Amino acid sequence: MDKKQLFMQAVSFITSVHQATYEMTKDFALGDITPVQYGILEYIAVSQPVTLSEISDCKHISMPNTSRELKKLTDKGLCEKLDAPEDKRKQYIRLSAAGQSFMNAAFAHMETQFFRQLRHATEADLGRIAEAMDVLQKSLFQEPNA
Repeated sequence: MDKKQLFMQAVSFITSVHQATYEMTKDFALGDITPVQYGILEYIAVSQPVTLSEISDCKHISMPNTSRELKKLTDKGLCEKLDAPEDKRKQYIRLSAAGQSFMNAAFAHMETQFFRQLRHATEADLGRIAEAMDVLQKSLFQEPNA
């Protein structure tokens, strides 16, 4: 296996994932939520509870900007901070009930787009796609140093 070719294929795949994500979400009404805030909410939704630094690292946003955006989301009632039981200096962030409702609607919209894209896939195709995503999740998208 040519590892350079595999790497370039991975770069192309990751770019395609970003494009597909855009296509699945572009028609979803964000209201007064900015795209940056939506990205933060999406990350919280799939990884909660999370810390400020985890959001900052994952979304490539500086800590001060992440803190500012989280304050806006908290003021809008979409997320909430909780003191960590193991360390009162540490806070976790999770979606509020309103934030969970917003993300449920966003994911329902994405699901519709996802199934529209796969409408011609056979059961065998769907099985291979699921298997491929499992392999990618376990190998390429695993946590660093895991």
